[in-house]
Amino acid sequence: MEIKSSTREEYLKRVNVVVDYINNHLDEELDLQKLAEMSNLSTYHFHRIMKAFLGETLGAYIIRVRLETAVRLLRYTDLPVEQIAYSVGYEMPSSLSKSFKQFYDITPLEYRNNKNFVIMKPVQLNPDLNLKSPKVIDIETKKAIYIRLTGAYSELDFCGAWGKLWAYVKENKLFSAGIEHISIYHDDPKVTNSEKLRTDVCLVLPKPAEPKGEIGVKEIAGGKYAVFSYQGPYTNLGIVYDTIFAKWLPDSGYELRNAPLYEKYINDPSRTEEAKLKTEIYIPLQ
Repeated sequence: MEIKSSTREEYLKRVNVVVDYINNHLDEELDLQKLAEMSNLSTYHFHRIMKAFLGETLGAYIIRVRLETAVRLLRYTDLPVEQIAYSVGYEMPSSLSKSFKQFYDITPLEYRNNKNFVIMKPVQLNPDLNLKSPKVIDIETKKAIYIRLTGAYSELDFCGAWGKLWAYVKENKLFSAGIEHISIYHDDPKVTNSEKLRTDVCLVLPKPAEPKGEIGVKEIAGGKYAVFSYQGPYTNLGIVYDTIFAKWLPDSGYELRNAPLYEKYINDPSRTEEAKLKTEIYIPLQ
């Protein structure tokens, strides 16, 4: 289905509402009729529009996100398979096992016992990163405006998105001290195909804001986070994450919380040498 540019922003706003609801309620039964009503579209148009924006049917999207979340929990936590099944919306562990087997040709328990099975792409480590131990802190919930981008992280137009967000801030006179540049990553690039990776490019604002067109408003969950400080090119961030998850996490004594991680950018890449770029990485912990 082709969407006219004149209505694209309004449809994107409605799609984001539904997708955010799904992301935050994977452990619940997701009624498609209720989701259609939430989008303020008729059921018929709702499914066509969701497929146009997501690149797959809504039902397929929900199944994929649930299973990819299960993969991460199997990989990075010691939660029982039964508890993982409930946390991603399956009423019985056998239902998760059946879907998992159909999707990946391996059962959840087989995957947990054989993490070299290629669901996840190979880990890259760099012993020269000299990544220091993180600070573990409790963070308050943040409120932000955002634009959602989809695709390979290295190919996304972050600067263009932030340009639109800053234009919104100026237009609505929302400038104040304490604005933060943050990107929220909903998917693991070792599990999800690059063209389906979802990123929210955000400005954290101390002042209240209202959604407009493709610009949404959301809360960034508070709670306990491990905060890593990294200095260097953004192109090395994939290796930084592999180092965190393959080396730090298994020995840390912590377990991941089922929430997206995010990055906070400390300096301006347009005015800073790549080697001096500073990024804070926030890993959600239980």
